[in-house]
Amino acid sequence: MTVTKMSWRPQYRSSKFRNVYGKVANREHCFDGIPITKNVHDNHFCAVNARFLAIVTESAGGGSFLVIPLEQTGRIEPNYPKVCGHQGNVLDIKWNPFIDNIIASCSEDTSVRIWEIPEGGLKRNMTEALLELHGHSRRVGLVEWHPTTNNILFSAGYDYKVLIWNLDIGEPVKMIDCHTDVILCMSFNTDGSLLTTTCKDKKLRVIEPRSGRVLQEANCKNHRVNRVVFLGNMKRLLTTGVSRWNTRQIALWDQEDLSMPMIEEEIDGLSGLLFPFYDADTHMLYLAGKGDGNIRYYEISTEKPYLSYLMEFRSPAPQKGLGVMPKHGLDVSACEVFRFYKLVTLKGLIEPISMIVPRRSDSYQEDIYPMTPGTEPALTPDEWLGGINRDPVLMSLKEGYKKSSKVVFKAPIREKKTVVVNGIDLLENVPPRTENELLRMFFRQQDEIRRLKEELTQKDIRLRQLQLELKNLRNNPKNC
Repeated sequence: MTVTKMSWRPQYRSSKFRNVYGKVANREHCFDGIPITKNVHDNHFCAVNARFLAIVTESAGGGSFLVIPLEQTGRIEPNYPKVCGHQGNVLDIKWNPFIDNIIASCSEDTSVRIWEIPEGGLKRNMTEALLELHGHSRRVGLVEWHPTTNNILFSAGYDYKVLIWNLDIGEPVKMIDCHTDVILCMSFNTDGSLLTTTCKDKKLRVIEPRSGRVLQEANCKNHRVNRVVFLGNMKRLLTTGVSRWNTRQIALWDQEDLSMPMIEEEIDGLSGLLFPFYDADTHMLYLAGKGDGNIRYYEISTEKPYLSYLMEFRSPAPQKGLGVMPKHGLDVSACEVFRFYKLVTLKGLIEPISMIVPRRSDSYQEDIYPMTPGTEPALTPDEWLGGINRDPVLMSLKEGYKKSSKVVFKAPIREKKTVVVNGIDLLENVPPRTENELLRMFFRQQDEIRRLKEELTQKDIRLRQLQLELKNLRNNPKNC
């Protein structure tokens, strides 16, 4: 195993990204006065696309998140409308990559919900979801949209299961049941034919998602994995984790051989979780620590040394999480190659940070903006479930980045009360795992008993009326 020490002094390399720098937006272009959630769950609590910014917020009961149009910067009013239909804390939110007003959320209330945000944003609180998806028996910690297929959503719960939902019918169609502890992270390769996961059981897995078959598995005893990301089409994985000496560490893996990492790099001795972000267009990797103020960035290549340190963006304000703007939402005229939305909890602030390649020319820079995955899906759910893989539909940022998607979400009509996956009814006899779940189940049952009693009383009254009418008919001599 090759373990190399990182030199923090950037070496001169013939790279067009060696001078990339981070630029923080002016205060008037930030989002202020936002009650960012204080939940300690290790997620970003933020999702962004070319139209909206969504942030999970503190709420007195249940779970809620804000959805703000990107142009509505500045101070957000305390009574700004929220999406607040969940009965427990919201743990993850993700925008549909093909329909920019559809967002998925998951929660401690064991449900996944799909919401349709109206044009121009919310005018009042939204409590009714477009779809409510029930299939997990414990809280749901992660949701991920399939990168090339429309209406396929993955959710990972604390029941150690990953469910694959076909939103055309509003039901789970597959269940991945190979994990023995809580799933920490999910990431897809470019065409969505492979899924990689990290888990609390200290294992890194590469999975064929349709069959649930584990293709590769690494038992990470010396490098306790936390997060993983596929490195585009390089057939490489990058993980962040903790070494045996409790230092933060990253490791590069060959996706076809997880017997040992290709390289391991120690980062520092801090304790916050390291979030990796990979840009397949520029081959740049960004590392941001939870609770840190800085973002390190590297360039990744297929040849040694594989990982080249570029620079570090520094800031005194610690970040709770980071949202990332999709490529088609970037400002290409400013040579912006990546944009973070940084959550600063103490200030109730969301701060955009643009990563910019310095160029003298104002013309479109084709060398830093190759064709990139766009807003059109490559597959339908039935095609993908039938075994077809297809690369993303690419778009040019020169002319196509303002184009709106033609895909429309249609919610299915649902009557089915059971959820059967792999022959198992996921909703039948699900035991409560927490006191809150037990109370919710108790009150639901009380409501159901009350409703059934009222129904029984009404039927009893109707039965007596009919008996009386029958008796009157028999006793009436005119009817003889």
